[in-house]
Amino acid sequence: MIYLTAAALALTTHPARTIGPGLEVTISVVIPTFNEAPNVAEIVARIEAAAVGLSADIVFVDDSTDDTPDVIRAVAKTAGIPVRVIHRDQATGGLSGAVLEGLAASSSDWCVVMDGDLQHPPELIPILIASGTSQDADVVVASRNLKGGSSTGLDNVMRHLISGSSNMLTRAMFPLKLRNCTDPMTGFFAIRRDSVDFTALKPRGFKILLEILARNSVKVVEEPFVFGERHAGQSKADFRQGVRFVTQLAALRFGRLSGFAVIGAIGAVANLLIMAGLQAVGTWYLASAIVAAVLTILGNFVLLERFVFHDLRREGRSVWIRFGQSIAFNGVETAVRTAALYVIVEATAIPSIIAQAVLIAIGFVLRFVYHARIVYRPRNGPAQVLLLAPEDGLRSEIDTGPTGPVGDSRHDG
Repeated sequence: MIYLTAAALALTTHPARTIGPGLEVTISVVIPTFNEAPNVAEIVARIEAAAVGLSADIVFVDDSTDDTPDVIRAVAKTAGIPVRVIHRDQATGGLSGAVLEGLAASSSDWCVVMDGDLQHPPELIPILIASGTSQDADVVVASRNLKGGSSTGLDNVMRHLISGSSNMLTRAMFPLKLRNCTDPMTGFFAIRRDSVDFTALKPRGFKILLEILARNSVKVVEEPFVFGERHAGQSKADFRQGVRFVTQLAALRFGRLSGFAVIGAIGAVANLLIMAGLQAVGTWYLASAIVAAVLTILGNFVLLERFVFHDLRREGRSVWIRFGQSIAFNGVETAVRTAALYVIVEATAIPSIIAQAVLIAIGFVLRFVYHARIVYRPRNGPAQVLLLAPEDGLRSEIDTGPTGPVGDSRHDG
């Protein structure tokens, strides 16, 4: 049933996407696996069916602790297209490291990266390649967030919430690099091999597409897809992967967030000092909190304009629109925070200054996402993700950081 649904979806959602006659490209399908033996035969059969008429091969990069590599070798003997397996005893770089090893082992024009659990429909492979070649793209992202796509295959409401929040935070932290990518968290994409400098990548965690887009200047286009249900086996998602994702995100994107954090910290200290000073001369704590909030909101806006989002001020919105959006959000946030402060102080024994400090910390994350995604959101431009030129005098959106793999994370769809 899943096979028929995925095949029908690929044909009906993208009826015009076909590789034109006479267009000859070679394709390698790179599949990182960790204990996916029950899915191997099915995914090879479906890729083989989807790749009829194409010059394609499959490269499994396997970190399994079960018999998955033996199953792959057995299936390869009867497969209609070349199937290889690279088994790694040390899972260096986790899923990202596995994908990079598969890309390095390929000599094809295009590589399609997908999971081994069949939540990514193989029927979409020729559509991704056709889209990339017809639009002269470097990367074709299979997006769950375009019209016609969805994340219905996620296990539960919590995973939907985590996925959506992670996507929102990631795009907020890379507003320029991801301006044309609605789903940087996907593990399903096609890449033109000669368009990416693989030596610049630092594999860590399991979000390799984010690493590629953040560290390369590439033309990105997208195709919608429905994230399906797992064919067999269990999801590899766990708390450790969440921690590794946050680590990866921080390593890639320390620049703008650090400036926002510094200004936020200055504002928080100023807020608390103003509030404490007013209370010291007998002002009611709520009145003190409101005055402190108004003064720090105004000061923070000026500092954000000058030091954090200076490169996004030319995106078509006037300073007064940005000011209005910022003040409106911060006003609502202040009202909610003040109400929460009142409830906490009146209902508990927590001192007002301590309660205010905790509430400010929570508001910090909300303010960053709002300002990056709303106030300073870049306009949609041509399908090109540009690196900031050194002569512009602008800070890069990424921190190159120390080289080398990080962590030993396992895989997840």
